Amino acid sequence: MSIRIEQDTSRFRQIVRGRVRENLRKYMSSGELIGRQGRDLVSIPIPQVELPQFRFGHQQAGGVGQGDGEEGTPLGFDPDQPGEGDEAGNLPGQHILEVEVSLQELAQMLGEELELPNIEPRGKENIESRVDRYTGIRRVGPESLRHFKRTYREALKRQISLGSYRYDQPTVIPVREDKRYRSWKTHYEPDSNAVIIYMMDVSGSMYNQKKEIVRLTAFWIDTWLRSQYRKVEVRYIIHDAAAREVDQNIFYHTRESGGTAISSAFRLCRDIIRKDYSPTEWNIYPFQFSDGDNWEDDNEKCVRLLADEILPYANLFCYGEVSGPRGQSQYMRILNQVGGEDKERVTTTTIKDKDGIYGAIKDFLGKGR
Repeated sequence: MSIRIEQDTSRFRQIVRGRVRENLRKYMSSGELIGRQGRDLVSIPIPQVELPQFRFGHQQAGGVGQGDGEEGTPLGFDPDQPGEGDEAGNLPGQHILEVEVSLQELAQMLGEELELPNIEPRGKENIESRVDRYTGIRRVGPESLRHFKRTYREALKRQISLGSYRYDQPTVIPVREDKRYRSWKTHYEPDSNAVIIYMMDVSGSMYNQKKEIVRLTAFWIDTWLRSQYRKVEVRYIIHDAAAREVDQNIFYHTRESGGTAISSAFRLCRDIIRKDYSPTEWNIYPFQFSDGDNWEDDNEKCVRLLADEILPYANLFCYGEVSGPRGQSQYMRILNQVGGEDKERVTTTTIKDKDGIYGAIKDFLGKGR
């Protein structure tokens, strides 16, 4: 019975996984997942999976296959037929099942759907961490690692085969030969760390809808990079004409009224890298978000700072332009001209609305850096 339940559970999880993957693009543009995120799990509503129900009643109570009707008559309600009246209904609605999916599983689905390559970390390339994983069963071991279910099963099999098991008094007593213990295998994994440095323009032109797009995009960036590295730190920089480091809450909820000087954020990003993140020990990912409005004289300063003092130390620099009504900005056109051997480390993309998050993630993370 327990084996059958495990098989049913496994099959159900495969169905859920398929539903999540089919609707991944919808989830990426929805803020529901962020609100339901826990430390290691995220709760996902799946209305497509219906829960079976049993109903008991008298045989003549009517129902499907009973009563009046002709062959071919559709059953249930007509979805195209409008409802009647303004009063509250008393009938059950559509069932929405909430399932918990680990962030690791969610990252795996993201990688499969967007065909993202695994990242090859730099820094600490020759340092490996020892990880013990319990993957097998053996007959000897410490009592603290005894596998109670396997031990019980072996004892039950032995008593049944010897004819000593009494069904009227079911008592199972393991002996030494019945005991089974968990065994482990040592794996060596690269010990790689990563830091994500988010920079965002919070001047008056970056209104709340644009910040929500940034928040959703950052969630999926975090999810993927945390699946690729053992340790991930996140730093937040906001700027208008001046830049400062803040926490996550202030990052997404602050709005200033001043002008815009993106170079101030680049200088602060450079200082954080120099102070806390040696490129020999860390994989560095600066992500910048803006609507592209910047003082024209400041654009050249940004390019020099990026090319000389950020790119040489970063795995990848990504710029997401949350576009306004004027289309691609002059700032993005200048970034696209950053050349030299570091050109492959610069990725720019335009995010017109929430539906554009899907393509932005593929652009940002599709290089496997």
